[in-house]
Amino acid sequence: MSVQAAAARHAEPKDHGLVAEQVRNSLTEGVIYEKRPVKGIDGKPVAGLYNAWITLNNPSQFNSYTTAMVKSVILAFRAASVARDVVAVVFTGTGDKAFCTGGNTKEYAEYYAGNPQEYRGYMRLFNDMVSTILACDKPVICRVNGMRIAGGQEIGMACDFTVAQDLARFGQAGPKHGSAPIGGATDFLPVIIGAERAMAACVLCEPFSAHEALFMGMITDVVPALKVDGKFVANPTVVTDHMVDEYGRIIFGKSKTGEALKAGQALMKQGTIDLSLLDDKVESLCSKLLYTFPDCTIKSVEELRKPKINAWNLNKENSRAWLGLNMMTEARAGFRAFNEGTKDTGREIDFVALRRALADNTPWTDELTESIQPGAGKK
Repeated sequence: MSVQAAAARHAEPKDHGLVAEQVRNSLTEGVIYEKRPVKGIDGKPVAGLYNAWITLNNPSQFNSYTTAMVKSVILAFRAASVARDVVAVVFTGTGDKAFCTGGNTKEYAEYYAGNPQEYRGYMRLFNDMVSTILACDKPVICRVNGMRIAGGQEIGMACDFTVAQDLARFGQAGPKHGSAPIGGATDFLPVIIGAERAMAACVLCEPFSAHEALFMGMITDVVPALKVDGKFVANPTVVTDHMVDEYGRIIFGKSKTGEALKAGQALMKQGTIDLSLLDDKVESLCSKLLYTFPDCTIKSVEELRKPKINAWNLNKENSRAWLGLNMMTEARAGFRAFNEGTKDTGREIDFVALRRALADNTPWTDELTESIQPGAGKK
């Protein structure tokens, strides 16, 4: 092959994306895809090289993802994965309240509840979203700008690195709201934090702080976001020193109690949220990745992903089938309760009433679903 022919071939790279850029942009709903210049060690933008930022943009519903958004995330990750000029992917959400709180419960309650075949189709898309993150040909950083809960926690754990602002909360919601955290949590958490802690997180659904997540090894780094009188302060509502309680247990990252909690909450009201340190930390991590061999880096990442991928691939299909069928019973009740509940009634069903009904061999009917909704006993 002549030098001229080789140069011509080099000048016409193949497009490995699923759809053309203009098509992807026209399909994007609730998801922002953009390329931002990567910064060198001097802090200045490097010409011709970028980080792909994929942002969930549904802040009015805490960046919960709709069906359309799931499709957009898949397309965005595919675009970032094949982009030759992209060093790393940053996955985040709009605002400072939430990275993502999972699937859109309004859509779940008003469309998918009672429609198992439809939810099964939706879960095909969800599974593809998780798999696309796990298969990305670039390192993926989850920038946790706020709550990372339920399905948001699951897509966050599919990422390779996590950097969080320390007011963020993490956790699962499944058994409290009519589902099981089998969209990744039951696969990833035992690998990341161990079986016992994973059991508590997935079954009890008690949220934990960013500091506790760091202590457990779930995230890479944490930075303050609360600014009081012009200075950053660590989350004042949780224990941020390595303390031991009266039983000898380490309580790092746990919520404060009593007067200490009240003082922390009062300090929170005096301050403002500033995510500049979070952005600096994310940019710093991207810069570190810039100064590595790209193929050696992604091979290392692929090998380290294997425990999560193996568990995910083993379970994702039977999980999809169960989640579809569950939309006829507990999910139907739980998502409706969350969607229709109020501050006064709460957003959880009457669990005692449900267990008593099932103990009496009551079948799952519309009447049963209605009888356990928040506030039903007061009507």
